[in-house]
Amino acid sequence: MIKITDPNDNSRAANQPIAFLEFAFRPLFLFAAIFSMISLLVWNGILTGNLNIRLFGGSLWWHMHEMLFAFATTVIVGFLLTAVQNWSGVRSLHGKGLGALVILWLLARIAFFFPDQLPHTLIITLDALFLPLSALALAIPIVKTKLWRNLMFIPILLIMAITNLITHYSAIANNPILMGQAATFMVLLITLVMCIMGGRVFPMFTANGTKTPRVDALPLLEKLSLISILITIFVAALATSTFIDVPALLVAVLFITTSVIHAIRVFRWKFSVTLSTPLVWSLHISYWCIVIGLLMFGLSQITYLVSHSQAIHTLTIGAMATMILSMISRVSLGHTGRIIAVGKTMSIAFVAIILAFVVRVFGLYFIANYSHVLSLTVALWIVGFGCFVVIYTPILLRPKAR
Repeated sequence: MIKITDPNDNSRAANQPIAFLEFAFRPLFLFAAIFSMISLLVWNGILTGNLNIRLFGGSLWWHMHEMLFAFATTVIVGFLLTAVQNWSGVRSLHGKGLGALVILWLLARIAFFFPDQLPHTLIITLDALFLPLSALALAIPIVKTKLWRNLMFIPILLIMAITNLITHYSAIANNPILMGQAATFMVLLITLVMCIMGGRVFPMFTANGTKTPRVDALPLLEKLSLISILITIFVAALATSTFIDVPALLVAVLFITTSVIHAIRVFRWKFSVTLSTPLVWSLHISYWCIVIGLLMFGLSQITYLVSHSQAIHTLTIGAMATMILSMISRVSLGHTGRIIAVGKTMSIAFVAIILAFVVRVFGLYFIANYSHVLSLTVALWIVGFGCFVVIYTPILLRPKAR
């Protein structure tokens, strides 16, 4: 892992923030992991009838929104606001500013539980501010040092912010179709970020973690990987809109083609050399789930053998959750000055999340009761992220190891 160093190391210790607010990854990774477990327990409790609670937007809207905007996107923000200091050499958001952003995030999570007590405008505002403010914090060091190569993340975060507003509009308008469309678009946007970051760092992580030669990137393949996913997202967005009629076959062909391109990309990274390195094989499996998810998404357009839900949960649990768990484990070690290696507990955690994907996507093939499928998925998720919380909370709270 490339270390992030503080450009102001010579400043007085008294002027330094507490360790937990030193970098964005510390609070955002930890709170996102904890909240993901809480939100799934609430969601499962509602579905099984064991919990009767009123949530802003309704339980389905809340589940879709929070897993995308309060979990996955929060981890992305934590990673970007941490990495930008390494890219630019400019001190990234920390201390009171970071604390204020975290409090805003926490207030939004709490507000969703009080739709009858709080004005809806206040609830929406609290939630909607997080991404634009995060984009601003990311933009300042990028623009200051003219790192235009990384500028792409600013519009991505702003598009996510607009998508968030659309999801809120779907809740206010009680429009479940728009809600599903916005959620699908958000899943694909996060997939885009995973593809960008995967291409940038996975070959390096593989080489460093396995002590094998790094696989050189093929410029044409790298361009095709990003162009194909961008075109696919654009066409998928058009297909769900009412402005133009896009044939389902065209959407299917684009998704399947994109899947093949990314399969070639990840195949070149040599999964076989990673089998003894959990922090690397978990990343490879997460990227293979992108390939599978895109393929299933395409097939869901032209056959009933694969459902839209299976494709979405392949991307969200198989790809996102696995990649997130692996990345936050690696980043938290590397950026706190610790050896980048995990033991049996985190290996079990990675296996648990992968099993959660298998059960959620394919569980009905071997478990007759749908509620049992969901409950087992949630249990496996809690094992996975629970291991992270238990092991990494002391690491994230303490100062960097010297």
